[in-house]
Amino acid sequence: MAAQNPSEYIAHHLTNLTVTVGEGGFWTLNMDTIVMSWVLGLVGLGIIWMVARGATAGVPGRLQSFIEMFFEFVDGTVRDVFPGSRAFLGPLALTIFVWVFMMNLMDLIPIDWVATVSHGLGAPAWKAVPSTDLNTTFAMSFSVFFLIIFFSFKAKGAGGFLHELFTAPFGSHPLLWIPNLGLNIIELLAKPISLGMRLFGNMYAGELIFMLLGLLGTIASLSVGGLVAGGASVALTWAWAVFHILIILLQAFIFMVLSVVYVAMAHEHH
Repeated sequence: MAAQNPSEYIAHHLTNLTVTVGEGGFWTLNMDTIVMSWVLGLVGLGIIWMVARGATAGVPGRLQSFIEMFFEFVDGTVRDVFPGSRAFLGPLALTIFVWVFMMNLMDLIPIDWVATVSHGLGAPAWKAVPSTDLNTTFAMSFSVFFLIIFFSFKAKGAGGFLHELFTAPFGSHPLLWIPNLGLNIIELLAKPISLGMRLFGNMYAGELIFMLLGLLGTIASLSVGGLVAGGASVALTWAWAVFHILIILLQAFIFMVLSVVYVAMAHEHH
């Protein structure tokens, strides 16, 4: 691959492998995002399935102990937040956390390794982190939005849901129906938008920092005193990677908790 300047380097690593299936930009599929999301989701569920299949009532192994501790943590979080039955929401929260965590975890793989493998396989571009694609985070957050609507209808009925849209929070006077409706629509739409943008923004920024640190090391190695500067860049990259592990876990946890909180709020009557 030809030498790239810093702008070209960053632009290349932020480019998706796309396939156009119709007229207009809307009908463009990010194939790397789709493939990585499905593969990582299946890997995460596969690990849990294997542990559950091999679980024993006696002394558990290390992996089983970790999965059980993790499951109890997620179940306890859902129990503290959600007032209804956890038969559906508990497994959903676990799936959300595992899936988002697996997608975020790909950010720790050096992007130059990903580029080398993708070019070797004939792909001109490949983004390995699905959560740095706004399509992914919005798809997940708007799935949560539809769950909010579903549980609102389930808990309050169609009449109760519509009544709440027009009468909360200012009151039931007819003159207040339009302000109530406008405010409730904004509130409903703000939940998935903020949920998706939060995950995307944090992971996208983390990926950019990895790129900039890598470029810093490359540029510094070509300058006077480059060996020392390059070594400092490597140390900074490793330090950021260690800190980024916390961000990866935290963002998966926040996405899961907010999803559960939003669904729990749909059960509340105003």
